[in-house]
Amino acid sequence: MAVGGISGYGAGGYGAYQNFSIGGAGSAQNTDKPVLNPGESEEVKPGKKSSPAECETCRNRKYQDGSDEGNVSFKSAAHVSPEAAGAAVRAHEGEHVTNAYNKAKQGGGKVLQASVAIHTAVCPECGRVYVSGGDTTTKIAYPNESNPYQQNAKSYDQAAGIVGANLDLSA
Repeated sequence: MAVGGISGYGAGGYGAYQNFSIGGAGSAQNTDKPVLNPGESEEVKPGKKSSPAECETCRNRKYQDGSDEGNVSFKSAAHVSPEAAGAAVRAHEGEHVTNAYNKAKQGGGKVLQASVAIHTAVCPECGRVYVSGGDTTTKIAYPNESNPYQQNAKSYDQAAGIVGANLDLSA
């Protein structure tokens, strides 16, 4: 069974932001926060430290492959934006599935099962739901001519094409 996957991890540390007020009573509060992720919502969800636009964790999140397959993407850690992470992880896991079919073909085997699981998580800093990684699981069967069960299956497969090998009775 081959297992491959990719996972995201965040770089720690939150930025120090300062809130300050201008004017007297009843004036609006102005904040001086850097926009790290332009185009994202500036709304801070209850219980969260920052908005998605100001989230340092999302900005510094990197993805890296943890498998032993050398011909797939993300062998070295790379940043992927939260919007693009879903497509990037799905494409990466597809590389593992393609590798399984190529490996089976080269060894005369057959892919019995290939499944991909995409994982999501919630950013602890801003509350955004993002694709955090994925796993690919494959099962490949290779013929074993010395196994008597394989020999019987092979002879049955060959006999299936012969007239009379299958008997179908009807009254």
